[in-house]
Amino acid sequence: MLKIDDIHVYYGAIHAIKGVSFEVNEGEIVALIGANGAGKSTILKTVSGLMHPRSGSITFMGESISHTDAYKLVRHGLAHVPEGRRIFLQMSVQENLDMGAFTQKNVSKEDLDMVFDLFPRLKERRHQVAGTLSGGEQQMLAMSRALMSHPKLMMLDEPSMGLAPILVDQIFSIIKDLHKAGTTILLVEQNASKALQIADRAYVLETGSITLSGTGPELARSDEVRKAYLGG
Repeated sequence: MLKIDDIHVYYGAIHAIKGVSFEVNEGEIVALIGANGAGKSTILKTVSGLMHPRSGSITFMGESISHTDAYKLVRHGLAHVPEGRRIFLQMSVQENLDMGAFTQKNVSKEDLDMVFDLFPRLKERRHQVAGTLSGGEQQMLAMSRALMSHPKLMMLDEPSMGLAPILVDQIFSIIKDLHKAGTTILLVEQNASKALQIADRAYVLETGSITLSGTGPELARSDEVRKAYLGG
């Protein structure tokens, strides 16, 4: 579904991503793990069209998207839930969901029912101003807003950041539910233990390069990964 081939990405003179290649197959959960500053979020921004590679290629559903604008990619079925959630704080929950459905002709009751079944707390707060929600509720809203665009691939950037452990468990349970329902997921996550528990495959990123790859269970058993990311 998604193929990244030898991309190099720069912030001005800073070489942030150095020859990264990986792929995401339909129906998979693929995780990118690594320390802060490794380049994980930069990769997601580059895939979603917020940044562009200086060289290398990105293909989605067999089509080159290396220099495609972000809003066009949403119409192709690619959704990006950014780090920090980035919801519209002054709008209500319902208005945020309406914005997520901008690629659809109208906001269908079926879509809203699907979102509210996954996140019943949002149904209770659908008319509440989004900026007054708790951190966990804002993360739920960010994921729901992305779902309203009917994504084929959902990219999640640090969905557990800043959440209490009980909410982290809930978010990861919802990610598994989305996957079971047929959504392919590319997950960037600092909580390597949680990410590897649900990932079909994973890649370890260090200073802009992929240093290890394997199935989730393989990397969870790796001495190198355990020492660096799992406290083993």
